Amino acid sequence: MKWYYWLVTAIFIALGISTLVPALAKKPNLIGYYSHCTFTPISTLICWIIAGFVYWIGKKKSK
Repeated sequence: MKWYYWLVTAIFIALGISTLVPALAKKPNLIGYYSHCTFTPISTLICWIIAGFVYWIGKKKSK
């Protein structure tokens, strides 16, 4: 698998994790605590789905 697929996958995994980090915010997220993103469970899943899709594409193209 090419290095840029690994890089994009790692970036989206890190972005998904960063949405879960508690932070000072004006509104609580959908789970109920204050974090970087007010749509935390949804945005985390979207980031991780994109990471999985990029990983899958990278694996598919390396064959």
